[in-house]
Amino acid sequence: MDFFGGLTAFIVVSFVAGWNSIKVISQGEEALIETLGKYSRKLSPGLNFITPVMDRVAYRNTVKEQVLDIPPQQCITRDNVSITADAVVYWRIVDMEKAWYRVENLRQAMTNIVLTQIRAELGNLELDQTFTARSQINEILLRDLDEATDPWGVKVTRVELRDILPAKAVQESMELQMTAERKKRSAILTSEGEREAAINKARGQADAQILTAEAAQKAAILEAEGVKQARILKAEAERQEKILRSQGTAQALQVLLQASKDNPQAKEILQFLLAQNYIDMGTVVGSSGSSKVLFMDPRAIASTLEGIKSVVGDANTLASLDTDANLGDPNTWTR
Repeated sequence: MDFFGGLTAFIVVSFVAGWNSIKVISQGEEALIETLGKYSRKLSPGLNFITPVMDRVAYRNTVKEQVLDIPPQQCITRDNVSITADAVVYWRIVDMEKAWYRVENLRQAMTNIVLTQIRAELGNLELDQTFTARSQINEILLRDLDEATDPWGVKVTRVELRDILPAKAVQESMELQMTAERKKRSAILTSEGEREAAINKARGQADAQILTAEAAQKAAILEAEGVKQARILKAEAERQEKILRSQGTAQALQVLLQASKDNPQAKEILQFLLAQNYIDMGTVVGSSGSSKVLFMDPRAIASTLEGIKSVVGDANTLASLDTDANLGDPNTWTR
């Protein structure tokens, strides 16, 4: 009975010892082995064996990228404005031995150093710069944190500032400032719009005046051309009228003189016609605006007739008279 009990105990102990000597490491993880309290080796992913009792797993962690959430903290800018800032850090372990043996509580150490770096970087900037230089701050934090955590076997891959919130009083002042700035821009845009409208209106009026002047000039030119053409046509008509009247008078005298050769009473007829022309001429002179008194001697009619007959001679001589003399025009005779 004792024999079987001891055998059973030995088998159980051997099984437990064999089971404890088998270590399976998952992909993306690593483990540190200590032999009798001293670091001996690192276990890679897969099946690994250790010596029971002598070896133990001192530290086991992932080598995948991790996220460190930095809580909000109070910061003072260079222009003495209180703000609250928080961030998020992406990092991973590149050397498991350094991460375990060179720092106590790696995450807490990283959190403290990130908070210190954020406070230092924001303290070098003014309030307005903290909103516009966010990407620049992220790059500076990434460089400084990567250098600071390198002795711990940590690689910082990215740092992002999430929220930068000024104090409530500062926010109210900023809102008032933004409201005033928007009003200022609105007033500037309104004045610029009014100025452009006034300029466009003035240009339109100037263009309209120019067009009106050009139209008036063209109308005046056309009117002058019309008056010129009318005067030319009137002068041409008057010239043609005088020529035709002279020709008609010459032809009438030719007929009268031809008839006087065959008619013994032609002298009396000519005297009657001349007297009628004198009467008509007096009527015209009396009805004109600058009327004058015309004295005529009736006895001069006969002598005038005799003078015309002696000058004309016959019909051939009368036909050669110049048509511009206008012998049949009574107005010409009175001059």
